[in-house]
Amino acid sequence: MRAGEVSEVSQDYLKAIWSAQEWGGDPMTATELANRFGTTKANVTEVLKRLDELDLITRVPYRPPVLTAQGKTIALSMVRRHRLLETFLVESLGYGWDEVHDEAEILEHAASDRLIDRIDVFLGHPTADPHGDPIPGPDGRVDSHTPTLLAEAAPGRYVVLRVSDADPAVLGQLAEAGVRPGASVEVIEVTVEGEDLSVVIDAETTVSIDPEAASAVYLSAP
Repeated sequence: MRAGEVSEVSQDYLKAIWSAQEWGGDPMTATELANRFGTTKANVTEVLKRLDELDLITRVPYRPPVLTAQGKTIALSMVRRHRLLETFLVESLGYGWDEVHDEAEILEHAASDRLIDRIDVFLGHPTADPHGDPIPGPDGRVDSHTPTLLAEAAPGRYVVLRVSDADPAVLGQLAEAGVRPGASVEVIEVTVEGEDLSVVIDAETTVSIDPEAASAVYLSAP
């Protein structure tokens, strides 16, 4: 079964279930899915029942849904579409990295596999989107990482691996501070909870990052 053979709602649910755990998060519960899609838990239950009947998830009472191999394949196909479209919008159409998420959410359902593959070739087969999220290959392979959150980082040198695109305002704040994937950062002071972190960007500028923004930044060893 291919992504185009299931409904857009099913595509969204499968992608959300997979994405929740990509960077070490917990599995999504029915309540969290309802909050994510602005619907009721009863509606979520109906969607999950259909996905179970299609053998795209496994449902266990009172536990989060688990993707089957077929469900994971579709989820990764949608993730690939989304991240290639975000990259295209930024690199080719001049969008800001804080503007592309909602556009890609719409376009990913309309784009054909052929168009996505053409975009991939046109962009030179990028391995990550503008936020640092890895782009799955046509075969569904995707890089995995074990990052450190800036909010939890000990003093030392790091490289920005990924910045969450969940909040455009946070993206704007971090872009202004120079905190983007690939930037080198040195955490020079870890303050008590609720206060800003002092960070040196690319060995030049010292900036203060508030806890909310620091929780959106994923770091790796240099």
